[in-house]
Amino acid sequence: MSRNSQRFFTGPHAGVPPSYEMLKEDHEVAVLGAPQISAPVTTTVVNIQPETAVPDHVVWSLFNTLFFNVCCLGFVAFAYSVKSRDRKMVGDVIGAQSYASTAKCLNIWALVLGLLGTIGSIVLLVLVVLPVVYQAITRASPGW
Repeated sequence: MSRNSQRFFTGPHAGVPPSYEMLKEDHEVAVLGAPQISAPVTTTVVNIQPETAVPDHVVWSLFNTLFFNVCCLGFVAFAYSVKSRDRKMVGDVIGAQSYASTAKCLNIWALVLGLLGTIGSIVLLVLVVLPVVYQAITRASPGW
C-alpha cells in the first residue's frame, strides 16, 4: 500500500491515534499564523425596535356594535378601532395608540349605557308590566 492512497475508513478504528488530527490542525495554524487583514474592520449595527403591542379593540367594538349600540357609540368605536389597526399597520404607533384610546373610551361608554338600558328594561318589565298583566288576568277570570 502506498503513502498516497486514501483510506476508506476513518475514525478510531483506522489505526491512526485520535490525537493525530488535532496535532495536525495545531501545526497548520502555527505554520500559517493568524489571518492578516490589511483593511480596517467595519461593523454595521441594525437596531430593530421591538414591536409594541397596541390593542385596537376591534372585537370589543364589533360586540358593542352588534349588541349595545346605544346612540351609535358601538359603531363609532368600531370605526376608531379600524383606524387604530390601520395606523399600526403603517407603523404610526402614536397615532394607533391615540385611536385605540378613543375606541376604548367609546366602548366603555357603549357597554355601560347598554347594560344600564338592559337592566332598566328588565326592572321595568318586572315592576310595572308583569303586575298590570297579572291584574288584568285576575279580573278577566274571577273563578280562580
